[in-house]
Amino acid sequence: MFDALSEKLQATLGDVRQRGTLSEGDIDAAMREIRLALLEADVNFKVVRQFTSQVKERCMAEEVVGKLNPGQQVVKIVGEELTNLMGGPPTPGSSAGLAFSPRPPTVVLLAGLQGSGKTTATAKLARYLREQNSSSVAVAACDVYRPAAVEQLVKVGAQAGATVYEKGTDSDPVEIAKWALDRAREEGKDVLIVDTSGRLHVDAELMDELVRIRDAVKPTDVLLVVDAMTGQDAVNVAESFAEAVQFDGVVMSKLDGDARGGAALSVKAVTGKPILFASTGEKLDQFERFHPDRMAQRILGMGDVMTLIEKAERELDEDEAREMERKLRRNEFGLDDFLDQLKMVRKMGPLSSVLGMIPGLAGHQMSNMKVDERELDRIQAIVLSMTPAERRKPEIINGSRRLRIARGSGTNVQQVNRLIKQFGQMRKVMRQVGRGKMPDFGALMRSAR
Repeated sequence: MFDALSEKLQATLGDVRQRGTLSEGDIDAAMREIRLALLEADVNFKVVRQFTSQVKERCMAEEVVGKLNPGQQVVKIVGEELTNLMGGPPTPGSSAGLAFSPRPPTVVLLAGLQGSGKTTATAKLARYLREQNSSSVAVAACDVYRPAAVEQLVKVGAQAGATVYEKGTDSDPVEIAKWALDRAREEGKDVLIVDTSGRLHVDAELMDELVRIRDAVKPTDVLLVVDAMTGQDAVNVAESFAEAVQFDGVVMSKLDGDARGGAALSVKAVTGKPILFASTGEKLDQFERFHPDRMAQRILGMGDVMTLIEKAERELDEDEAREMERKLRRNEFGLDDFLDQLKMVRKMGPLSSVLGMIPGLAGHQMSNMKVDERELDRIQAIVLSMTPAERRKPEIINGSRRLRIARGSGTNVQQVNRLIKQFGQMRKVMRQVGRGKMPDFGALMRSAR
C-alpha cells in the first residue's frame, strides 16, 4: 500500500539525510518534492499546502537549518506531521475506536456508496469484534436493493461467526433494522452491525433512508466505508455524507490496493473524522485497527514492528512456541516444523506485506523485491512429497530420492536440491543461535551459492 508515495518520499528524505547541513533553500527544495509527491498521490491540494507549510514552519522553528546532520530531525518532523494528518498519535489512557454502549447491544451503522465494500466490511468488523472483544455479534441485512446483497451477507456473516438477521428483499429497510434490533436484545447480543443500502452516487433518497434507519435504531457508532482506491473522490464522498448524516469514523476498504494514499491522507483533515479501521486484503481476517503513527512509519520505510508482533501473537500458540524452542535447542528442527512455520507466516498476510513491516527491509530494499507466492506453494509441494523420515532427516535424501520427490511435487531436481541446501543453512544458523553464538552470515551466504 502507498508504494508510489512511499518511494518518492523516501527518495526525497534520503537526499536530505545525506547532506551535512541544510540551508533554507534545501528545505524549500525538499518541500517542493514532497508537495509534488503528495499531489501525485491524489491528496487534497488544500491538505498538501497546509502539510508542507507546517513541516517547513517546524523545520525553521526547531533550527534545523545550519545544524550538522539535520536529516534525521527533518525525517522525524515529516513522520510526526504525517501521523497528525491521518489522525494523530494514540493518547495514553484513551480507548480510541468504537464507543460501546453500557446497555447492550451496541449498534453500529455502516454507510457508504455501492461498490465501496460495505457488506464485506460488515462481516470483517463482525469477525474483528468477536475475536478481539469476545463479543457476541449479529448483523442486519438492510441492503434490499443490490442484487444478491442479502445472500452475500448471509454467507460472509456466517464465515465471520456472526448471527445474520435478514427478511429478504421485500421488506422496508427501516423495519428490518428495527426488527433486527429487537431480536438482538432478545438474544442478548453484545453488538448489532447494520449493513445499509448504497447507491452509485450520493443522492437525496440514499440520505433520507440512512437518516430514517439512524433515527429508528439510534446507533452508538456510525461508520462510513470508503474505497481507498477511488482517491480524492473518496474524500468528496465523505464530505457529502458528513453534511447529511454525521458519522463518527471511517472504515477504509481496499487499502492494500491503494498505491497512492490520497484518500487515507486527506479524509481526516477534510472531514475531521478519523479512520478507525482498514481492510488490508480480501480475506475476512485481513482487517485491522488503523494506527496513524504506524502507517506513517510504513510510508517512510521504517517498518511496523507493533503490527507485526500483534499478527504473530494471533497466529503463534504459546505451547507451539515452547516446543519449537525445545527442538531448536536439541537440533531436532525438521522440514515438518519448517512447513508449520511457513503456514503460520502465510496466515499473517502476503509475504511482501509482512517483510515490509520489518525495519531495514522496508523502503528501498523492498521496492525492487517481488515476492512470488507461488514459490511458497512449490516449497510446500516439495516437502509434502517427502516421506516422514526424509522430513525429519533431510540428510538421508540421495539422488534417487530427490528424483522421486521432484516428480511427486511437479518440480525438478535442481529445485529440490536448492530447498534442501537452503534448509541446511537455516538449520545451521538456528543451531548457532540456540547455542548463544552469533552466526557467520558471510560464510553462510558464500556456501549457499
